[in-house]
Amino acid sequence: MTSTLSPPLVDDHVVDPVAENAAGERPPVEVFGIRHHGPGSARSLLAALKEYQPDVVLIEGPADADALLGWVLAEGMTPPLALLGYAPDHPQTAAFWPYAVFSPEWQAMTFALERGVEVAFCDLPASAMLARWGRSSPQDNHDDLEEPADAADEAPPALPNEQQDPLAVLAEAAGYDDPERWWDDLVESRQDSSSPFPMITDAMAELRMIMNQGRDAGREARREAYMRQKIREALKRGRQRVAVVCGAWHAPVLRWPLPPAAADVRTLRGAPRRKITLTWVPWTHQRLASATGYGAGVASPGWYHHLWITPDQPIVRWLAKVAQALRVRDLPVSSAHVIEAVRLAETLASLRGRPLAGLAEVTEATRSVLCDGDELAVRYVTDHLVVGQALGSVNDGVPTVPLEADLVRTCRSLRIRRDPQVRFHDLDLRRPIDQARSQLFHRLRLLDLRWIMPADSAVQSQGTFRETWQSRWEPEYSVAIVEASVWGTTVASAATARVHKIIEQGSLVELTQAVERCLLADLPRALDGLLATLADKAALDADVVHLMDALPALARAQRYGDVRQTDTRALRKVSEVLVVRIRAGLRQAVASLDATNAATMRRRIDDVNTAIGLLTESASDPEQSASMTQPELRARWLGTLATMIDRTDVHGLLVGRIVRLLLDAEQLSDVPVRLHRALSAGVPAADKAAWVDGFFADGALLLIHDAELRSLLDDWIRQLEDSEFVDMLPLLRRTFGTFATAERQAIAERIAVGAEDLDRQRPEEIDLELPAAALATVDLILGGPHD
Repeated sequence: MTSTLSPPLVDDHVVDPVAENAAGERPPVEVFGIRHHGPGSARSLLAALKEYQPDVVLIEGPADADALLGWVLAEGMTPPLALLGYAPDHPQTAAFWPYAVFSPEWQAMTFALERGVEVAFCDLPASAMLARWGRSSPQDNHDDLEEPADAADEAPPALPNEQQDPLAVLAEAAGYDDPERWWDDLVESRQDSSSPFPMITDAMAELRMIMNQGRDAGREARREAYMRQKIREALKRGRQRVAVVCGAWHAPVLRWPLPPAAADVRTLRGAPRRKITLTWVPWTHQRLASATGYGAGVASPGWYHHLWITPDQPIVRWLAKVAQALRVRDLPVSSAHVIEAVRLAETLASLRGRPLAGLAEVTEATRSVLCDGDELAVRYVTDHLVVGQALGSVNDGVPTVPLEADLVRTCRSLRIRRDPQVRFHDLDLRRPIDQARSQLFHRLRLLDLRWIMPADSAVQSQGTFRETWQSRWEPEYSVAIVEASVWGTTVASAATARVHKIIEQGSLVELTQAVERCLLADLPRALDGLLATLADKAALDADVVHLMDALPALARAQRYGDVRQTDTRALRKVSEVLVVRIRAGLRQAVASLDATNAATMRRRIDDVNTAIGLLTESASDPEQSASMTQPELRARWLGTLATMIDRTDVHGLLVGRIVRLLLDAEQLSDVPVRLHRALSAGVPAADKAAWVDGFFADGALLLIHDAELRSLLDDWIRQLEDSEFVDMLPLLRRTFGTFATAERQAIAERIAVGAEDLDRQRPEEIDLELPAAALATVDLILGGPHD
């Protein structure tokens, strides 16, 4: 629902300053054109504000965020932070306005609030920006003197051409080929105490006359008209010294005297508006970097932060910080290295005529002296120091959605930090706190909050009591939490509601996956209804493929009872139904498949076979005394597989795989005969290769220890014609590529030496007394007999 935006009520004319100001007096409006996120701009701005002593400070930013300015000085408000504006009815429609501690806007806020000076935002309200842009970016697409805004769901558009960047134009006029270096020399690294703002405003006025072509004139006109109206509004309230802090591009059209207000009123009349919610959220230095696509970003937020907090001896202190970071990575960096690097950086700056060594000189000194030319080390310094990994924080009382508040409380109780760097969480589910963390992480996955995701563990373990997760906080997750808040006010209630939605609309496979997630996330209220719906859908679904895809998740879920104290008895009943129906439909499902579909079916058969192996026996439970025991369930499954190995309509890949599964289960004694038959002269070469692929994939131990199978396979390969061997080579390489290097080497050695010779070297009798003590220990560990 949209409405029209009414401009601030002011007179249609502003009195000529000459009529109200004596000669020599400063005008009532002073405009400070800054570069967003520039420490030099911030330092010059503070000096100018102290000298001007304004009675009101107007800052470029969404005017409807004024209520949030009161939180700037609150405890726990640590930049980098961002204003987040989003539409409650469509949270994906959102935008950020980020600020670092070295951002001139943030310093203007703190300056005014610490002195009790009136402060307000003066740009178009977020309600107007997001009503007009919808899901597109509200970020200006021309220069990094522009919008401190970033779209939540898409990157800002690229520059149409190089000449539309005002920095590039001014830098070229000053003889610089790098606009970043020009601005750094002019403002960020300057030691002069004079104000740079009049010069910047005059330069921008000239540029605006030649660069307005191609800009979004309508949007720019609306924004600047609204800023002028806010200035007029302040003057109407009797303010006599109005300080306007805005992007340098806007400064020329906001300075005194202002034009008549009638044109601005017409420009703003009828502008759409929608309901918007605003709040403060943490931001990161990494997302302030221009390399992320943020149009108002800077190349080196970490470096600029260092310049802000260490105005004296910044080069020495920076290189000392770099040396400390490199020592953490076990690189030998001494104090002598730091001294030499400082000398090199200062010498380079002197040779280049720079007033102070900048980032370019410091980086070259780091590369040459501290990193000894190692580009990986230089990249580490760039990522962790030059760009930086800092993450801001907000006061707990800042308005937010209830789901976010519950998540913050839960993370604090579980000692989980939001960190912009990648962190690994190795959980031991035998510990109560790690169980609670695991449940939280799985609930966040159900809500599709990808802040924390499963990861591979560096600790080798086959137990079900260990989980490894990887976390990395990104500012966009604040919007994702707002989106997820439609499901509930707490993480548990929202995850439960999300499962109920899956129950209503999910397929059989989605339901079984949800069962596994419910158990992992400890959502008993959702699990009961989910199991009932799953049983009904399994009874009605006649597609054996769906049933085969659904069973593995249920089987995995039954492993969680011991570690998480979860009752999984109901899962077994549903699993048995699925196994019976899979057995009934499998005979027809494997008939007349081509190579591609046969490979897919082979994967499904493997998964089902593994799942049946995971199903645990529950015969001791009186409620399940009538159900099949695990051996019975597996025996019937293997019996179904045995009916397929002699069929001519089953693809060779599947026949070879099923023979292998039956061999592993000790259900076949004529495997060499079957291999000989599959590799006989009357069988096409492609069918032979498919049978070999199905049988020997991941089966290196068979070839190592079974001389007869190894000999049959070796003879078949030797008998291939040259053309047949070339055709079969890709398939054979794929099959044997699943073997480890040591396994392939062992097979080659046995073939080279001769299987019979190696086998004769084995002792005919095994002395069981020698390993008796070790076997007794293994029995004790496994809970077997101790005799």
